[in-house]
Amino acid sequence: MRMSVSFLAAAAVLALSGAAYAGPAEDYIKANKCSKCHTEKTTKKGPSFASLAEKYKGDAKASATMLNTLKTGGKEDHEKVPGTDAELQAVIAFILASK
Repeated sequence: MRMSVSFLAAAAVLALSGAAYAGPAEDYIKANKCSKCHTEKTTKKGPSFASLAEKYKGDAKASATMLNTLKTGGKEDHEKVPGTDAELQAVIAFILASK
């Protein structure tokens, strides 16, 4: 019984602390100062992550299109974003999951 209580307490702490942990994509977004132009829900200089997710919803080429924009600046005059394809794909997945 004692172990069950400890296990439940540890599980509750982990479940409740999840919102406080920033994942690799959030860390990358912060480190590259993406928030100077983008936010999660409101439009600044650039579109919000939520509006980008809505724009690309159901688009099979969304990830490739966004990766190209991040790496080259794209036709929307986006700043080139440094990083590996894996880092940029994590950011893209985060953006596409935004609501």
